[in-house]
Amino acid sequence: ARVDVALRLVSSAGEALPGELGERFQRHFGVDIVDGIGSTEMLHIFLSNRPEKVRYGTTGWPVPGYQIELRGEDGQGVPDGEPGDLYIQGPSAAMMYWGNREKTRDTFQGGWTKSGDKYVRNADGSYTYGGRSDDMLKVSGIYVSPFEVEATLVQHPAVLEAAVIGVSDADGLTKTKAFVVRKSGAEVSDEELKTFVKDKLAPYKYPRQIEFVEELPKTATGKIQRFKLREREAGVGGGAGDGQA
Repeated sequence: ARVDVALRLVSSAGEALPGELGERFQRHFGVDIVDGIGSTEMLHIFLSNRPEKVRYGTTGWPVPGYQIELRGEDGQGVPDGEPGDLYIQGPSAAMMYWGNREKTRDTFQGGWTKSGDKYVRNADGSYTYGGRSDDMLKVSGIYVSPFEVEATLVQHPAVLEAAVIGVSDADGLTKTKAFVVRKSGAEVSDEELKTFVKDKLAPYKYPRQIEFVEELPKTATGKIQRFKLREREAGVGGGAGDGQA
């Protein structure tokens, strides 16, 4: 049932907003969630949906004054529909990382700032988040966005949160593993979730392993710390449920 609330605008940041979650919120409250992305290096939001133009499942369109490019591993532009590294050019960009020349040279490139995110440009000019570049997985020789798998898992009514990482199988090949937090009182098996993802995404993207956890490790601002899950799989660092920032 729809509930009308006295809100003009709702914004989302920190983690990319799954399309299903935004649509459910809009149907329930009658208010759009405006999702966008900015960075410390750019000091400003450079891609965003807007109140009169929202496409759930995307981060929206370039903010006026900012230019966006997606580049492949060869540094050249990629066509619409293919993942590329996100580069931004705009008047608010930082000059450097203090005392870190190597990172400065990698991030700030001739007026462009490399964000460290993978994105896909859609036919309507909006951009869809694929994940942090260092979180991307190559499964069966094809890039898989962990965020895409996570956003699919949370569409299941029993799932509260999910985080996906890559793990090596017995042959040394990368496969996806999902850490899933179930909603309070909800029950669902790992096989049910695997089938659920298979029905919605290309078969090679479904998580080969699913582990149910009480909570996911996050920063103080709510970003999921996938590196801690990778450390846990490697047998070092904190556990998935330590919740440390």
